[in-house]
Amino acid sequence: MNLRAWSLSILVIMVICQAVRAQIGISMTRSNQRPTVLIVDDNRENLELLQAYLEDLDCRTITATDGFEALRLVKHGHPDVVLLDVMMPQISGFEVCKRIKSDPATADIPVIMVTALNEFRDIERGLDSGTDDFVSKPVNKLELLTRVRTMLKLKHLSDRLERTLAYLARLQGQEPTEPSI
Repeated sequence: MNLRAWSLSILVIMVICQAVRAQIGISMTRSNQRPTVLIVDDNRENLELLQAYLEDLDCRTITATDGFEALRLVKHGHPDVVLLDVMMPQISGFEVCKRIKSDPATADIPVIMVTALNEFRDIERGLDSGTDDFVSKPVNKLELLTRVRTMLKLKHLSDRLERTLAYLARLQGQEPTEPSI
């Protein structure tokens, strides 16, 4: 592709993006809403500490004290990020993460496991369950905020790409398909 064709392609993409932004407008974006972070921990003090740390971010927090409550909130509350304790009674954070990631409706929600476990097999188990990141206990505030902020940005961009692809598919008279990214 020569420089002229490449420049024309970029120009066309920019025009399409502007048209998409104009057509989608507020009705298809959550940019006017604060993102939601679900914090899951069976220890109330840990919940309060994580909530206090997240006050520095422009986000809404909801909490769950066990894995089953977390799964209900994920399904019905549609959080943007889940901070998930690993060691909980009844159902472990590993199992909660596995269930979140196995449901197509919730699989794209980033999960950050908060854990005191530091053995390689525990990290491997977390990765096998589908976690997107880890934060070690005791939690460092700067590390937590950086990781949550990064996951919120990734989620926002992913959602935006999905909406754009769906809109472009509608323009072409097709049903949206899974992106092959």
